[in-house]
Amino acid sequence: MFHEDLTQRGSFRAERLVTANGAAYVEVGTGEPLVLVHGVGMRLEAWAPQLTALSAKNRVIAVDMPGHGESGKLETGARLEDFVAWLGVFLDDLRLDGVSLAGHSMGALISGGAAATFADRIRRVALLNGVYLRDPAAKAAVIARARTISSGTVDVDGPLRRWFGEGSERSSAYRSTRSWLQAVDPDAYATAYNAFAHGDDVYAECWSKVNCPALFLTGSQDPNSTPEMAHAMADAAPRGWAHIVEGHRHMVNLTAPELVNELLADWLSRGGETS
Repeated sequence: MFHEDLTQRGSFRAERLVTANGAAYVEVGTGEPLVLVHGVGMRLEAWAPQLTALSAKNRVIAVDMPGHGESGKLETGARLEDFVAWLGVFLDDLRLDGVSLAGHSMGALISGGAAATFADRIRRVALLNGVYLRDPAAKAAVIARARTISSGTVDVDGPLRRWFGEGSERSSAYRSTRSWLQAVDPDAYATAYNAFAHGDDVYAECWSKVNCPALFLTGSQDPNSTPEMAHAMADAAPRGWAHIVEGHRHMVNLTAPELVNELLADWLSRGGETS
C-alpha cells in the first residue's frame, strides 16, 4: 500500500484505497487492527514511522481526516462530534471492531471521542499530543487562530514554530510537515481547526468511564498539548498512564519515532477489552 522512498527518514508515497463513503486510507501488515488518525492540517503520511514499524505485528490502517489528503470533506461548521461519527462510519466501512485506536492532536480528540462514544469497538486507545480542558488564555488563543483561518488566512510558520521550536527548519520532519500544511484544502482546514479549537472539553468528563488501556503521550516542551494535560487524562482514566518524551514538542511521533514506536508497541501488548 505504500512505497518507501527515504527509509532512513521514514518518508513514503502512499497509494490509497477509498471507502464507499469517501475516506482515503492505507493499510499494511496483518494481525490485530490498529487505526491511526492524524492531526489537523496533516495527512496520513505523518504516520510513516509507525506504519513501517508497527505493521510487523499488526494490521495498521492510517486514514486521511475529512478534507485532508484524499478524503472527502465534512460540511462547513462540522463539530468534533461529527468527526467522531465519521470515524465510526469508517470503521463500519472496513467492518472493524475490537480495534486499537491512536490519534495525534486533532486525531487524539477524535480518538478520545470514539472511546467515549462507541467503547465496545475500541480495544485500546492512545492519545499523542492531545489537548484537555485548556485554560482560559489557551482557549482564547486557539479560538482566535480558528477565526483567522476561517477568514481565509492560513499561517504556516506559526504552527511550525509551536510544533518544532527554533532551529528545526532543516529537519526532514519539519520540511514534510510544512509541505502538508501548505497543501491542505483551506476550507477543510478551517472546519477541522474550528472543531479542534472548541473540542477540548466535549468528551473531557468521559475518561472515568473508559475502561480500556489508555496511553497519553506528549512532549515535555509541547506548549499546547502539555504534560499536565496528559497526566490529568491519565489520572481520570481507570487504566490510563502518561508518558512524557523529554526534549520534544508537538510532532513527537516524527521527531522521536523510535521511542514512540516502542511506547506504542508496549501499549499494543497490554490486554485490551472492549466494554
